[in-house]
Amino acid sequence: MEITGRVTADASVQKVNNDKQVVNFSIAINDNYKPKGSTEVKQVVTYIDCSYWLNTKTAQWLKKGTLVQLFGRIGMNVYNNSQGEAAGTLTFHTNNIKILVFPKKTESNTANSVVKKKKSKKTADVPF
Repeated sequence: MEITGRVTADASVQKVNNDKQVVNFSIAINDNYKPKGSTEVKQVVTYIDCSYWLNTKTAQWLKKGTLVQLFGRIGMNVYNNSQGEAAGTLTFHTNNIKILVFPKKTESNTANSVVKKKKSKKTADVPF
């Protein structure tokens, strides 16, 4: 199965048993549709918890906002919540990850431009 979505938070690496590690992350899949007989567009967001067991170094690339294409198999976790009601989450056991778009680095670019402006002002004050 193939799914495409954006990473909702930076991936984390969890240690399982003695020497096994897993990369855990979540993606959001955005979709929209028009109900029959309506002009209003409905927005639907589906969240899927993903796991990747093959290489923990990929966690450094799975940052919030990254658009990824995942290949693997889908599953479901079913449980009783604190009110005793049945609940569930979608899971995806990932075999292959393709990064389509990295998130924009607006904060670091803004910070770098501010630092450059401050440095240029200091050098302009030097009399020689």
